[in-house]
Amino acid sequence: PVLVLGETGTGKGMIARLIHLKSARKGRKFLAINCGTIPETLLESELFGHKRGAFTGAVSDKKGLLEEGGGGTIFLDEISNTSLSFQGKLLEAIEEKIIRRVGETVTRNIDVRFLFATNRDLEIEVEDGRFRRDLYYRINVFNIEVPPLRERASDIPLLAQYFLARYNKEIGKRIDGFTADTVQRLCEYMWSGNVRELQNVIERAVVLAKGNIISVKDIGFDKVRRDEIIPLKEIRREAIIEAL
Repeated sequence: PVLVLGETGTGKGMIARLIHLKSARKGRKFLAINCGTIPETLLESELFGHKRGAFTGAVSDKKGLLEEGGGGTIFLDEISNTSLSFQGKLLEAIEEKIIRRVGETVTRNIDVRFLFATNRDLEIEVEDGRFRRDLYYRINVFNIEVPPLRERASDIPLLAQYFLARYNKEIGKRIDGFTADTVQRLCEYMWSGNVRELQNVIERAVVLAKGNIISVKDIGFDKVRRDEIIPLKEIRREAIIEAL
């Protein structure tokens, strides 16, 4: 297992996907699940599967991601948000390579590589009794710490160019790059939302830019709060208003 550590928005999911693409399992499935956004009962069903009638709404047998991803990679983001009970079942899956679907007693073999990520200090979580010590030792075989974007300013121009190319293609623009002042402003900004915030700012700039070069005005830091990621629909609404 690999454990990716870092603040929210630092690109832990991108790192996990890159690990998969560089592995011997790259030709198989990469399945990701955010443990912090799914209710506990649903999370267990999504990962391990369930038997018909195991709970209200379980109208048929269902394979979980650990079976669906056979031969591939399973990425569990925000693993620290899970319960101790769930962690015990996960530990069995990692160590014994077997699972039990919800509502079943029979075991099933699995063949997946596990990747994990969290924005919390798991040692503190263990000491406070919120995370199993045995699971922590098992998933912390090899860890990668992703620094916050403010500590790697040299990456910002490359990331900005990457997101520019991506949104040029998605939105249908042909913007060539950024002014020197814009690059400087991007590098000086604190980026409390990390890579996710940078991505949002570049997407907004591509939508609003009227020329073929993104200027300081286009990145609109005066309209972007550091603790807020503006939804795309809001960005497009602003673009329409400015065009009227």
